[in-house]
Amino acid sequence: METNLKPALHAACQAFIEQRIAAARTAMQAAQESSSSETKSSAGDKYETGREMANAERDRNAAHMQQAQQLQAELGRINPEAACDTVRPGALVGTSLGRFYISISAGKLDGADVFAVSPAAPVAVALKGLRVGEAAVFNGKTVQIETIE
Repeated sequence: METNLKPALHAACQAFIEQRIAAARTAMQAAQESSSSETKSSAGDKYETGREMANAERDRNAAHMQQAQQLQAELGRINPEAACDTVRPGALVGTSLGRFYISISAGKLDGADVFAVSPAAPVAVALKGLRVGEAAVFNGKTVQIETIE
């Protein structure tokens, strides 16, 4: 495996989070503008319902932003330069199932055959603390640890 792969994966995870934060911020602004531009009509309740729907949408997006910021904090606690000899946060793990970067739940990362998974993901929990050559059972299959960076 490439020696510079972990920092690149870490950067891809950071970009994933930044994209989520930007999308949530944009959606919050759009909902706020929608709420502010809602005009009072003769229907009365229609005005209040429209405002409440826009406010609920803004609140949902604020929650999405808060979750993304929590992911960003979790990712910030990982040093991609640190070597790992066991499966733990920050480890790039090669297994018989594929490669996993134990960091945040970002799925398959672009340009790499690596899945970014949270330490709380079932596969990460099953492999936690294992070393190269050891194995665990995940989803009824034996998963062999081949490499750890």
